[in-house]
Amino acid sequence: QVQLVESGGGLVQTGGSLRLSCAASGTIFSINAMGWYRQAPGKQRELVAAITSGGSTNYADSVKGRFTISRDNAKNTVYLQMNSLKPEDTAVYYCNADAVLIAGLRPRGYWGQGTQVTVSS
Repeated sequence: QVQLVESGGGLVQTGGSLRLSCAASGTIFSINAMGWYRQAPGKQRELVAAITSGGSTNYADSVKGRFTISRDNAKNTVYLQMNSLKPEDTAVYYCNADAVLIAGLRPRGYWGQGTQVTVSS
């Protein structure tokens, strides 16, 4: 199994910054894409940013220019640097990893427990 442990959420004022971290552990052969999703009350979970093992990134239009995703493959850890935060960024942020547990098996998606980000106006 794979465990994803997120950290770094909290309360911040508009215009502030936060850095989220997500470390994957367990019996892991390799991790393909890793990403961050968020879910605000009454809304569907949405992709915020994703990064491949090679470093290619993808961002939601709403966070382009403000958020930066990065990863440390040696540590199986993904980060999300969030700058110029807005009240509409308030949500529970979830880490996702597309992992292969044993060589030759198909990758499977795993989720963290979520971390709350609240941006006050």
